[in-house]
Amino acid sequence: MSKTWKVAGINFDHMHMGDLLRMVHEHPNAEISGICDEQVSRMEASVENFGIPENRVFTDYKACIEQTEPDFVILCPATAEHGDWTEKVAPYGIDVLVEKPFAASLAEADRMIAALQATGKQLAINWPMRWHSSHVTAHRLLNEGLVGKLTEVHYYDGNRGPLYHLADQVEVNPTKEDKDGSWFYKKDRGGGSLLDYLGYGVTLGTWYHGDNKPLEVTTVTDMPNGLEVDEHSVTIVRYDVGLSKYETRWGTFTDPWIHQPQPKCGFVLKGTQGTISSYDGESTIRVQTEDFLEGRDLPTDDLSKTFENPIQYFIHCLENDQLVEGPLDPMVCRIGQRLVDAAIQSAEEKHPIALEDEQHHC
Repeated sequence: MSKTWKVAGINFDHMHMGDLLRMVHEHPNAEISGICDEQVSRMEASVENFGIPENRVFTDYKACIEQTEPDFVILCPATAEHGDWTEKVAPYGIDVLVEKPFAASLAEADRMIAALQATGKQLAINWPMRWHSSHVTAHRLLNEGLVGKLTEVHYYDGNRGPLYHLADQVEVNPTKEDKDGSWFYKKDRGGGSLLDYLGYGVTLGTWYHGDNKPLEVTTVTDMPNGLEVDEHSVTIVRYDVGLSKYETRWGTFTDPWIHQPQPKCGFVLKGTQGTISSYDGESTIRVQTEDFLEGRDLPTDDLSKTFENPIQYFIHCLENDQLVEGPLDPMVCRIGQRLVDAAIQSAEEKHPIALEDEQHHC
């Protein structure tokens, strides 16, 4: 008989907690053992949606973990608090799934890695784009050599703004008061479009690039009057084979999960023998090669149950004593975090930042 995996959701700063708890609720071998947030109101929707009893709802994370004894914890705090929360729960000897982005800085990311290494448990970082069949198919075709060696990644992504949707991508219209009170718009809590979306691009970009090492980062940002965080950033990364561009935007004309805006959100991957266009949530990808100069649309792969979402995948890895791979792997994410750190520094200092080789970390 299969084990039932007990999962606790702690800290509801990020609206994706509702999505992740739904995945736990729908998993045949998992249950929500407990949820925790200092603000009871932020848990009300999950309590109602998933029928969570009162004795599994907490405002103290220690009580939540000690009384419900989860197998792993989902963390969704504000970006700048990922390190603190990982260090709070790691001593309980449980695996940890952190919702994107990795962290607000490389130093914080290294604290998170060290906290789990000390317990021998797994740390995984969830990037929702990892589960888009379009991007998974693009990765497979790159590995198969369809377009030769990858030389450029062109990434553009974002949404109308972080407060225009709730869990399950329910659309809402935020007020000025909502924005003024949200951590997404606070610099000291890790707000801004760059920290929200650049990690997606450079982490999946690292996955696509394989062992191609980034050498230099140049970034510019746009910070509208009255805001302390950016709503638009453009990052150019120099590799030994060329340049790649990663652009983040709060303020797209439409949200890409409703209607793809222009430019379309996703990736264009240029190789030595062709190109692949892979857009968020689409059922086909566009491929251009020497055999099809006019281009052709290919259907995206059907994802197996294991790779359907982060909860399915993380439980699969834990059941089979496997380490997470690809964009969920902290060491892959760490390469992306180095790029994010360099992008922030470049934007502040207004010049390119060279990435020096590291001999070790942690």
